[in-house]
Amino acid sequence: MTTLPNLHIAVLMGGWANEREVSLMSGKGVADALGSKGHRVTRIDMDRDVAARIKETAPDVVFNALHGVPGEDGSVQGMLDLMGVPYTHSGLATSVVAIDKQLTKQALIPHGIPFPGGRIVTRAEIFERDPLPRPYVLKPVNEGSSVGVAIVTDASNYGNPISPDAAGPWQDFAELLAEPFIKGRELTTAVIDSADGPRALGVTELIIESGFYDFEHKYTDGKTVHVCPADIPVDIAVLCEEYALKAHKVLGCKGTSRTDFRWDDEQGEDGLFVLETNTQPGMTPLSLVPEQAKHAGMEYADLVEAIVAEALRVHKKKGGENGDD
Repeated sequence: MTTLPNLHIAVLMGGWANEREVSLMSGKGVADALGSKGHRVTRIDMDRDVAARIKETAPDVVFNALHGVPGEDGSVQGMLDLMGVPYTHSGLATSVVAIDKQLTKQALIPHGIPFPGGRIVTRAEIFERDPLPRPYVLKPVNEGSSVGVAIVTDASNYGNPISPDAAGPWQDFAELLAEPFIKGRELTTAVIDSADGPRALGVTELIIESGFYDFEHKYTDGKTVHVCPADIPVDIAVLCEEYALKAHKVLGCKGTSRTDFRWDDEQGEDGLFVLETNTQPGMTPLSLVPEQAKHAGMEYADLVEAIVAEALRVHKKKGGENGDD
């Protein structure tokens, strides 16, 4: 268990991304946990004056509880680097790559990590013809929490080809990633850093009655059943942990990360594919990292403190700059 001196910690949350409400929930949980550990906590709902707010607050460290752009894409990380303020989670370069699903693929596939195929398409293209045989998935290149994701099937009401008037989530995005739909099961593995190096916390299976693990299923109580540890063969669990650890290391993630999978159980090991690696996983009551940490013997407040301790360790190691390895 991590033991920290009492610190002044600014919890950065909210912002203006699509995931604002989730970030506020994460931030509240984090701030309450840090307060329970005796730390002085300043809660900052991020606005355009965030740099001035942080300078005025003068914290020992910032806990970055933001989700999406600009808190997860390197923008806030670059600002805090310039200010010389330690902060949790990944640094600028890692954040820039990991927020972009296509860049993440390009970084990880050469290291033997399997992803579905697919390609980048414009919104205009999908109204002309299907970019892939149906069923396929359309998702924004740089959004989290399954924001803007759609599964296009022969039975969907989007038209064939997709109609510009169809009420699909792609309407807000100029570019989309089109990928083959991987049937089967939804799995996820969290990784947490420590002075001894990163370790995988296990594998959770996410079971829903219908549809897919979208924003509503992630953050509505009772919509999804979490099976932790997942009831899957040992070899698949080992592979999930291996791929999640490798993704964490190759991308240069810090603090914690979570890698999501689809597994076609009819294909065995060949049916396991990484979907994405999230550098700032949710810390809400329904979030997966705290759940896996608890199963591994780490209570929520201890997990939050451990993430703060890692941020300070990295900052010191880098000579006062978070950066990336």
